[in-house]
Amino acid sequence: MAERFPPVQAAALYTLRFSTTSVRRERFATWERSRLPIARPQTSMEGSVEFEVRALDGVTFTIPTGAFAAVVGESGSGKTTLLYLLGALDRPTSGSIAIAGRELHRSTQRELAKLRARTVGFVFQGFDLIPSLTALENIMLAARYAGYGLREAKGRALGLLAEVGLRDRLDHLPSQLSGGQQQRVAIARALVNDPRVVLADEPTGELDSKTAGQIVSLLRRLNSLRGVTIVVVTHNRELSSLCAPVIQLADGKTVA
Repeated sequence: MAERFPPVQAAALYTLRFSTTSVRRERFATWERSRLPIARPQTSMEGSVEFEVRALDGVTFTIPTGAFAAVVGESGSGKTTLLYLLGALDRPTSGSIAIAGRELHRSTQRELAKLRARTVGFVFQGFDLIPSLTALENIMLAARYAGYGLREAKGRALGLLAEVGLRDRLDHLPSQLSGGQQQRVAIARALVNDPRVVLADEPTGELDSKTAGQIVSLLRRLNSLRGVTIVVVTHNRELSSLCAPVIQLADGKTVA
C-alpha cells in the first residue's frame, strides 16, 4: 500500500516529500539460431523474458522550502529517474510524492501538465534551447506555455535576461552563444513561470570550471534573492558541498 503523508496547509512550510519505489520493466528477446543446411545461420525469435529493474527502491526524504538541495551518486544510481519523478514527468509504481501537500501520483495528466507549467522549472544538462529561436524567444515560449499573454511574456523574458546578465544577447540564437550563456538562458527560462522549485540536471556538466563556477554563483544568488527551492543533480563536489540537504543515491537507494 502506498505510504500517505498528511496534507500540508497553504501557509505551512513548502516541502517535497517522497517515498517511492519506481520499477522499470524491460523485455529482452531470446533468440535461437536456425540450423539450415544451405545458407548462413538465421535468427528467429523464440520468446521473451521480462526483467524488473528497480531504478529507485524505498527512497524517502523531505526538502523544505527555500532549500538549495543536491542529489548525488554514481551513474546508474537513479538520480535522473528521481528528478523526473520530482518534476512530475514520470510516476512511481508505488509510494507517494507530494509538493506542498499535493500528491502527484493522485493527480490527472492535465493537473500534472499545469503543475509543470506553473510550479516547476527545469534546467536540462544539454541546455535544450530551441535552435531556431533567439534567447528572448526561447524564454517567451515557456512563458506563453505557462499562460502569460504576449506582452507580459516579453516583459518577463526581458527582465530575466537582464537578471542573468544577458541583456545584450536577447536577439542571439543558441548557436551564437557560449555554453555558459546558453545555460544562463536555460536558467532564465526555468524561472519565467515564477516556479516554487527549480530542478536542474547537471547544470555545470557541459561547462569548463570557470564558467561552472559562474553558474553555481548565479544559482546560489537566485536561491537567496528569490527564495526559490533548487534541487540539482550533480557530480560536481564543489557544488554539492554548498547544498543542504544532500541526498546521496546508490543502487536506487538513499545512503545515510
